[in-house]
Amino acid sequence: MCASVFIFQLALAIIAFPFYILHFLGLWNPICKRLFPQFMIKFAVSYNRNMDPTKKDLFSNLCDFQSSTNGLKLLEIGCGTGVNFKFYPRGSRVTCVDLNPNFEKHLLKSQEENDHLVFERFLVASADNMNQVPDGSMDVVVCTLLACSVSDTPKVLEEVCRVLRPGGAFYFLEHVASPDDSSYTSFVQKVLNPTWKLLIDGCHLTRTTWKDLEKAKFSKLNLRHMQGPNLFMPLKPHIVGYATK
Repeated sequence: MCASVFIFQLALAIIAFPFYILHFLGLWNPICKRLFPQFMIKFAVSYNRNMDPTKKDLFSNLCDFQSSTNGLKLLEIGCGTGVNFKFYPRGSRVTCVDLNPNFEKHLLKSQEENDHLVFERFLVASADNMNQVPDGSMDVVVCTLLACSVSDTPKVLEEVCRVLRPGGAFYFLEHVASPDDSSYTSFVQKVLNPTWKLLIDGCHLTRTTWKDLEKAKFSKLNLRHMQGPNLFMPLKPHIVGYATK
């Protein structure tokens, strides 16, 4: 299978050769950073139509982790365009973190549409270095469709544990590698992955994020594998759940 994967990867790279040239010249990354928010807006419409019931169920117990009468203190990392805001409990105090500053203008629109929340601030920062967020300051951290693109998932989970208060929770919904390494889905993910990463702002199709979560320093992990309904086949394998500190 390895030889077949390489041959198909090479064929795809030849088709996408102009983008590889732009990347080599250092021109593609700034273009991608500007275009990616627009892509995510369009992608989110379809994705959320299919995954909203899963998100609604996932976030249904957020209030269980509220530690004061001043509202749930919630940090969303990789917040993107703010598509998760509608699921957060009324009065939640939301801090948003994203490495791409081009998302901020789209977040403002989402904030206006979700006036049941209190928005604290938007931080341009990497999820593996959120030093502007104090230790133990958050009741909940939320991360959806981010682990596929970070450079160091264990470090991100260390940061999540750091900013969570004792007893706080980390909620996640991520597309991942197929758990069955011999499946057709796994084969397609491996073929597409190099070019997909280039074109979709560093997104990996072959991340085994559940293994990182199992090794992280959470006291309890609630995780299940699922297939995202009506999604592009390589994006179907998902993990969903939450972990408590």
